[in-house]
Amino acid sequence: MKAMIFAAGLGTRLKPLTDTMPKALVPVAGKPLLWHTIQKLKAAGFDEIIINVHHFAGQIRQYIQDNNRFGIRIEFSDETQALLDTGGGIKKASWFFDDEKPFLIHNVDILSDIDLQNLYHFHTNSNSVATLVVSERKTSRYLLFDKNNHLAGWINEKSGETKSPFSDFNADHYKKLAFSGIHILHPSILSYMQDFPDKFSIIDFYLFACNILPITGYTPASLKIIDVGKIDSLKKAGKLGYRG
Repeated sequence: MKAMIFAAGLGTRLKPLTDTMPKALVPVAGKPLLWHTIQKLKAAGFDEIIINVHHFAGQIRQYIQDNNRFGIRIEFSDETQALLDTGGGIKKASWFFDDEKPFLIHNVDILSDIDLQNLYHFHTNSNSVATLVVSERKTSRYLLFDKNNHLAGWINEKSGETKSPFSDFNADHYKKLAFSGIHILHPSILSYMQDFPDKFSIIDFYLFACNILPITGYTPASLKIIDVGKIDSLKKAGKLGYRG
């Protein structure tokens, strides 16, 4: 099975650590975030992985080489000239997903206890072109889902801004769920990205496509998840003794 790890970000919320290393190599419980992510993917059966790189890209390449590519196929999608955002990153790496099978996208700074095999089976047994792992955790920006768990919109609760492709959209009529940075896509969705620019947000793409394509939310029971994108959450993960 194939997967993509988002590791290109600047990691500005993790400064000063990311002044000298990429976010992907920031350690948690003695191991880099990238190590935790790769081990979790391997354990679930993902044996072909592509990693997008930008900030200190050479360090990530060297780390993968020093670990003998973890015994699996690992490729890189080079964004050193310019960051392409999440949607553009997937579009640039689309050549890798050539087997007509669903593939996983996983942010490198997300630690969780999600069963990725259950997620994959859920997706393959649905008619969705994308399955987004979501939860009821508190945040300022939510994805909005209808009673069938189909994506319908987005809201920023701080500003009151909403987005939806539906003309009669009312945010109060939908479930508010927080996106985890973990999702599964069917390769057929890639053709809809061709008219998008090189750089774009995958969330904006989903909000464009959700009225023409089935995009589903997946909410695992009792999901434990930590976004290790800032120093305080990094410390929290370490205190919990996270081992992946």
